Amino acid sequence: MAVKHGNLSINSENIFPIIKKWLYSDHDIFVREMISNGCDAITKLKKLEMMGDYTFPEKYKPEIRVIVNPEEKSLKFIDNGIGMTADEVEEYITQIAFSGATEFLEKYKDKTTDDQMIGHFGLGFYSAFMVADEVHIDTLSYKEGAVPVHWSCDGGTVYELQDGNRTEVGTEITLFLNDESVEFSNDYRMREVIEKYCSFMPVNIYLSKANAPQEYETIDESELTPDDVVVEHIHEEAKTEERENDKGEKETVEISPARDRVKINKRPVSLSDTKPLFTKHPNECTDEEYKEFYRKVFMDYKEPLFWIHLNMDYPFNLKGILYFPKINTEYDSIEGTIKLYNNQVFIADNIKEVIPEFLLLLKGVIDCPDLPLNVSRSALQNDGFVKKISDYITKKVADKLTGMCKTDRESYEKYWDDISPFIKFGVIREEKFAEKISDYVLFKNLDGKYLTLKDCIEENGKKDKEEAEAEESSESADEASSEDEKAETAAEGAADEVSEDSGDKKPEKTTIYYVTDEILQSQYINMFREAGKDAVILKHNIDAPFITHLEQKNENVRFMRIDADLTEELKDEDAVVEAGTADRLRDLFRESLGKDKLEVKVENLKNANVAAMVTLSEESRRMQDMMKMYSMYGMDQSMFGDQETLILNAGHPLVKALSAEEKPENSKLICEQLYDLAMISHKQLSPEEMTGFVKRTNEILMMLVK
Repeated sequence: MAVKHGNLSINSENIFPIIKKWLYSDHDIFVREMISNGCDAITKLKKLEMMGDYTFPEKYKPEIRVIVNPEEKSLKFIDNGIGMTADEVEEYITQIAFSGATEFLEKYKDKTTDDQMIGHFGLGFYSAFMVADEVHIDTLSYKEGAVPVHWSCDGGTVYELQDGNRTEVGTEITLFLNDESVEFSNDYRMREVIEKYCSFMPVNIYLSKANAPQEYETIDESELTPDDVVVEHIHEEAKTEERENDKGEKETVEISPARDRVKINKRPVSLSDTKPLFTKHPNECTDEEYKEFYRKVFMDYKEPLFWIHLNMDYPFNLKGILYFPKINTEYDSIEGTIKLYNNQVFIADNIKEVIPEFLLLLKGVIDCPDLPLNVSRSALQNDGFVKKISDYITKKVADKLTGMCKTDRESYEKYWDDISPFIKFGVIREEKFAEKISDYVLFKNLDGKYLTLKDCIEENGKKDKEEAEAEESSESADEASSEDEKAETAAEGAADEVSEDSGDKKPEKTTIYYVTDEILQSQYINMFREAGKDAVILKHNIDAPFITHLEQKNENVRFMRIDADLTEELKDEDAVVEAGTADRLRDLFRESLGKDKLEVKVENLKNANVAAMVTLSEESRRMQDMMKMYSMYGMDQSMFGDQETLILNAGHPLVKALSAEEKPENSKLICEQLYDLAMISHKQLSPEEMTGFVKRTNEILMMLVK
C-alpha cells in the first residue's frame, strides 16, 4: 500500500484540546485506556477462537506488554489481540465523526450505551494525546492474508497511513511523550500507575524497560518450564559439616544434598492478578486469603475485623468484598476506601452514587460490569439502576451485622467498639439501614455489659419500679396515713387513668445517662455507682448526633450526661440547707472568681468526700458540641455565657469553713481552688487555667509547711 495522507473526520480542530483538558481529569488515566483497549482486543480474539473463526498459534498466551524508554521519552503498549486492517484503522481511528467541539460535548456527555462509550480504539485511544506529541500504531489483523499497517499522527487533524512491518497478530501503540509527561517513561512511575488502574485486569500485564540489561535468576532444574531460557547449568555439590555425635565422636554430616540448578533469564512477573479474590465464590475463599488480599490492596497490616463478600448475578452482576477495618477512636481519623471496578478495570474510589455514604468509611472493592458510565468512565449516571445497586449493598451489610448479632453475639460484642461508628453513621444517614439495624445497636454500660436500647429502657424502668414499690411499701407501713389521704390518692389515680384514656397525658420519658470520658468523669461515676445508678459509655464524636437522632425517633427516651444535672439520688434529703448559707456562698464565689453570673447551688450530697462539682445542662452541651462540629467553637463563646452550674456540698468541711468565714484571708484562694478542682472533673482546663491551678496548689502546699 502506498503512503496515504488524510484528514481525521473532525470538522473542528478543537477536539484535541478538549480531549486533553476535559475528557479526563487525571492524565495518568490514559494508561488505563491503552491497556483496556488491548484487553478488549484480546477478548475479541478469544471469542473468535471459541466460535471456530480463528485458531490460536501454538503456545499462545494472551498478554499486554508495556515498554518504557526514558532515552527516547517514549512508551509502548503491545497486545496480541485481534489487530486491525487498514480499513479498520480508518474506521476506528480516523473517522470519529464529530462536527465540532460543542456537538462533541452534547453528544457524549450523557450517553451510556456500548457503541457510545469509549470502546476498543474509540475515544479511549485518543486519551494518548493528553501526554503525547505524536502517536504511532503498528497493527496486524487476525484475518488471513492481512497486511500489516502503520499509522501515525502528530496531534493535529492530519494522519499518515501506510504498510507496516509487524509480523505477529496484534497491535503496538507507541507514544512519543511531550515535555510535561516524560515522567511516564520512568518504569517506577509506570508501575505505580498500572497497579493503580490495572491490578485486576483479566489479562497478564508485563512492564519492562527498553535496552535494560538482562536479569537472571537461578532455580532447581526440576522447576524448568518450556518457556524458560537457560543460560547456564550449575551442579552444586552436597554440603557437609563436622559434628559431634552422642558418643562425643566427630563425624561428617550432610546438611544439604547435591543438586542440579540452572541459571535462566529472569521470568517476567505480571502486574495484574487476573483472577482476584472478589471474582471467586465465597465458598472458594479462606480467611487467610481474605486477609492477604486486604493487606495487598490497602497496604494495611492491621488485620480487618471481618468482611462481607458480595456475589450477585441477578438482576444485576455485582461482586466485591467489604472490609470492616480496625479504626482509631477519633471519628475524623477514619478514612475508608471503596475501589470501584467495571469488568476488573478500575474506575474510581468512593463513588457515592453506588456506595452508600456511611459505607465509604469501610475498605473494599466492588466490581459491577452493568454500571452505566459516561464517556470518561469516571462518573456514574445517577439513575434508578444505580440506586438499586446501592440499596443491595446496604441490605447485604445490614444482613451480615444482624445475623452476626443473632448467631454470634460474643463476636459481635467483641467488634462493637470498632464497628459502632460505621453503624451509627449508617443509622443517621440511611433510613432503610436504620430500620434493619436499630434493634442491634449496642450500648456498653459502666460494668462493660452490652445492652440494646430496649434493654436500657427496661433496666431503667425496672429500677424506677423497684424504687416506686419501696416507696409504696414505706407509705403503707406508715400508721399515720389517714383514710381520707388514701381516698384522695385513689381519686387522683382514677383521674390519671381517665386522662390517659383521653390521650391528654404524655408518656413519661426514660432517661438514659451516659459517660463520655471515664477518667475525667470518674468522680461522677463513683457517685452514680454509690447511688445504685447505671450509665452507658458514649465516647465517640459520632455519638452526639447519634443520640439526638435516637431521641427524635423515640419520643419516650432522652439521653443525659451524668454531669448534666444533680439527680435526686445523689442528694441527702434528710439534711436541710439554710437559705442564708446558700446566698452567702453564692456571693463569695462570684466575687472571688470574678464571675458575676455564675450559677451556684448549695446541696447536701450523700458523698461526703465531694466538696464541689460542676454541671452543664444537656441542651447547652449539645449546642457546644454542634459548634465544635462546624468549627465554630472558640470564635464567640460569649454567646453561651457562664452556663455551668457550680454545686457546693454543704456538708463538706471546706464549704462549712467558707460559710462560717473561719479564715476570710484564705477564702479567695479556697474558692478558686475548689472551682478549678470541680472543673477538672468536668472538662479539661485551658493552658492559662492550668497554669493558675498549679501555681495556686504550690501556694497551698507552702502554707502547710510553714
